[in-house]
Amino acid sequence: MPAEKLSFEDFEPGRRFALGPKLVLAAEIIEFASEFDPQPMHLDEAAGRASILGGLAASGWHTSAMLMRMMADSYILNALCEGAPGIDLMEWRKPVLAGDTLQGHSSVLETRPMRSRPGMGIVKFRHVLENQRGELVCLSENSVIIRMRPPQDADMNPELPA
Repeated sequence: MPAEKLSFEDFEPGRRFALGPKLVLAAEIIEFASEFDPQPMHLDEAAGRASILGGLAASGWHTSAMLMRMMADSYILNALCEGAPGIDLMEWRKPVLAGDTLQGHSSVLETRPMRSRPGMGIVKFRHVLENQRGELVCLSENSVIIRMRPPQDADMNPELPA
């Protein structure tokens, strides 16, 4: 029987979820950039070295997409998620270069039930991604809408009659 998905109640402030590791390949940087951000430093190693980025670098948007995939693999696909109302913070602190390995964590900052949608809650996360040298490459915060447990499942240990 498959494991039960994580519900709103499972996301307590302070809980952490590991992200990655993810090896960033030159081919995927070029493929993403060709479609979505065709600037020279994302398409060509020599252009990247000549830029302030110091090598073939992933677009910040590519870094964000990789973060999303790591979140999905870590906990989103195993939770009763209903989407997100937006992003509060997205900072690209250091370039992500071809050959880097990214890893980090998502931490639950706060939770609150939704008044407008009974049975759902908002979980606010902070996401930290570092490269293999422990350098912060991406810092992000956003909220996710997650379903609560159905009322009959809320108390998993009902008291037995005497």
